[in-house]
Amino acid sequence: MRGGLVTIGTVAALLAAMGMTVLGLGAADNAVASYDASSWLWSTTRGELARVNGVTARVDTRMEVPGGRRHQMQVTQTDRLLILRDLKTGQVSSLDLATLQITATTPTAPGLGVSVALHEDAAFVVDAVQGIVRQLDPRALTPVGEPVRYPPGITGGTFDGAGKLWIGVPSEGTVSAVTAAELPETPGDAPPAGLSPKRVETYDVAEPAHELVVSTLDEGVAVLDRTSTSLVTVVGGQTQRAELTMTAPGYLPTRTSGQQVPVTVPGERSVHVVRDSREVKRFTVPGDGVRLSPAVAWAGRFYCADETTGTVYAFDAEGQLVQTVKGAGRPGPVELEVRENHLFINPPDSSTAQVVDDRNQVREVDKYANDVLGGDPPPVAPPPPPPKKPKVSKPGAPKSVTAAAGDASARVSWQAAASNGAEITRYVVEGAGQTRQVGANQRSLEVTGLTNGETYTFSVHAVNAKGEGPARRSNPVVPTAEVPDPPASVTAEARPDGTVRVSWPEADGQGNKIAKYAVTATSAGASAPAGESAKTELVVAAGQLEYGTQYAFTVTAVSESGAGSKASPVSNTVVPFTVPKAPAELRASTVADQPGTVAVQWSPAVDNGRPVTKYVVEAAGKSVEVTDVRATVGGLGNGQNVTVKVKAVNEAGAGPEASTTARTVAEPRITVTGSSADATSVTVTFTVDAGGGRASCTAATGGKTASGSCSSLRVTGLTPGTAYTVTLTASNAAGKGTASRAQTTDPVYGIATCKNGPDGDQRTYCDKDVPGRNGNEIFEVTRQDNDRQAGWVPDGRRLRTYCKAKGEDVDAWIYNNNKKSTWWIQVEYKGKTYIPWAWLNLEGGDDLDVLPTC
Repeated sequence: MRGGLVTIGTVAALLAAMGMTVLGLGAADNAVASYDASSWLWSTTRGELARVNGVTARVDTRMEVPGGRRHQMQVTQTDRLLILRDLKTGQVSSLDLATLQITATTPTAPGLGVSVALHEDAAFVVDAVQGIVRQLDPRALTPVGEPVRYPPGITGGTFDGAGKLWIGVPSEGTVSAVTAAELPETPGDAPPAGLSPKRVETYDVAEPAHELVVSTLDEGVAVLDRTSTSLVTVVGGQTQRAELTMTAPGYLPTRTSGQQVPVTVPGERSVHVVRDSREVKRFTVPGDGVRLSPAVAWAGRFYCADETTGTVYAFDAEGQLVQTVKGAGRPGPVELEVRENHLFINPPDSSTAQVVDDRNQVREVDKYANDVLGGDPPPVAPPPPPPKKPKVSKPGAPKSVTAAAGDASARVSWQAAASNGAEITRYVVEGAGQTRQVGANQRSLEVTGLTNGETYTFSVHAVNAKGEGPARRSNPVVPTAEVPDPPASVTAEARPDGTVRVSWPEADGQGNKIAKYAVTATSAGASAPAGESAKTELVVAAGQLEYGTQYAFTVTAVSESGAGSKASPVSNTVVPFTVPKAPAELRASTVADQPGTVAVQWSPAVDNGRPVTKYVVEAAGKSVEVTDVRATVGGLGNGQNVTVKVKAVNEAGAGPEASTTARTVAEPRITVTGSSADATSVTVTFTVDAGGGRASCTAATGGKTASGSCSSLRVTGLTPGTAYTVTLTASNAAGKGTASRAQTTDPVYGIATCKNGPDGDQRTYCDKDVPGRNGNEIFEVTRQDNDRQAGWVPDGRRLRTYCKAKGEDVDAWIYNNNKKSTWWIQVEYKGKTYIPWAWLNLEGGDDLDVLPTC
């Protein structure tokens, strides 16, 4: 189906038997080769998927996702299956690529935190917040056996090339592999008893509470320990560690091909290349800023995208820059994916993508090709000016460092320290004779091995590229065996005002009074204290948690003596949300061809955790609602200055408005700047204020009209020596404007001409008036009537003319170049009298047509 448009429709609900919600889809499987070397690429602007053939670098199929325009979309694909998740709406759709038929769709909660991993016939839902990994039958999207359970806040969740699903567990400092169970013969059937996915391997890769980033390999996994700045690879059951020197957090691609693992450090604009147990190369990425996507290894090169400019840089094995791919040419996300023996470079916000083959040849792909329905992409906005570099210094002290005693243990928690311009890489916890490093996103630590009855205090300080910040000390605690029980359950509720209400039943203090409860928020790969409460609920303030990100919560009960319980069971997952932010880059302009109308355009508002359902545009008491990012508002009157306001609306309500001003098209105004004339025409010069519209102009006088330019018009066919008033009219959608100018045409003069001949009387024929006929005689009528002769003028006399009239035929013979005519010219001589045209040569070429008929 080449160039066709496939529309995804709604079918039966997904996972009804699972008793759970799929909240996201993970990165695409890179390990499987395909017979057609194709990959599906997302286009945010149009809300479309394009299947790109890597061999031809052409689009062969297009799919529109209803409601997906300008939405972020997660795409997971194998040769047979394509699964999409709309981050703004949570809508999940599954497509069989062999038939282009929908297998299932379902609405899910929006936000990040859950992913789907695919490999051949294996599919897993990975809930990073809850720590649950569940296998699905990809043919029916039904559960297979029991899930594999981890502590909350896991990371990773993608397959390696050998078909193992790798999960990082920051709270334990481990990474483990999960293998899929065999599928039942019939799709959707329950598997045999005891048949479930299994955790087959677990490896220690870091200290507990270190921050981990996972990248799967062709066989095995690479784990970046951001806290200790080291990279651990697990291949064939063997672990190897490479120590790295980094001053800012590093990032890994979701999937790494080949034996070399690139670690990208945006804060340094550098890439560290690790092989086996050592760093083998380090190189710098050109440019400024910290918006680098993780470098990807492909065909002997490393490709790194700068999302500030949309440029992709290619480096050879020695770290030398060998190629620069323009990419989108503007700011925005850039997806780099090695798939089907090609590297696909996809800026979702752009109409073009690139395909790089295994010989490093780059070809551009037009994602909007093949006459797919939809308008042209919007004009490329100029890149914003580079941000001012902030002042960078050591981090501040952590906030609210607290400790709660347990049985021979203590839990230390704190709020984030100010980074002061350089991203925090880790926290250091000191106390009880121990020094522990904790990941920047793991802001709590369980300290064990303490002695009950002794008093302990702990200090915490942050570290960034500039060094170690000041420490802040906790309250003293005394470990004891007399600890309360944790709350039996926890419930979380995201509320429209941006707050999250966390509630729980009262805990059993085991004979001790509960003084307070400490609440911890867990997201994918991160954990941090959310606050404390003396009640059985805590309202987490708006803005404290990231809107659009999934969170779950645990609660610890703390007695009056400072003894803390174990953590409660994890709560349900919620996605904080509130009203959208104000639309950005609001612009309003005059609509030139519509009276009383302005055009309004803006950039999408930040949705703050729930999709924007509409925009409300108001101007001068008029209001329209749209789902796009542009609108026109009419009925505002002509020539009116109006204030335009736009606000976005989501599930939480209407957000703050953005405002600007615009003017509707006004009637044109004409300013005359000058005029001129010749004998038969008048030219008027002028300027026109078109009132924001498109004006057309005319000039009229004496029954004659001219049109065209709105700066100068010439009216022709006029009578010489006549006073005229020229009326100028400029018209646009709002109406007409006029102006006038008085101008007299130039009179036409003629020269009475009679040149003496060469012989006899000819030599004096023109010298004076004589009885009978003579040259240059002037009459009261248009015939040579002696009784009506008005007089005679000598050769060369200049006479003003008025008009022409037919009369007696006169031949000037040799005395005026044998000129002969029946036309007579009315001239100014003793009043208005007539001279034969034969004896009068008109100035300017003797053109008789310039004179009107008398």
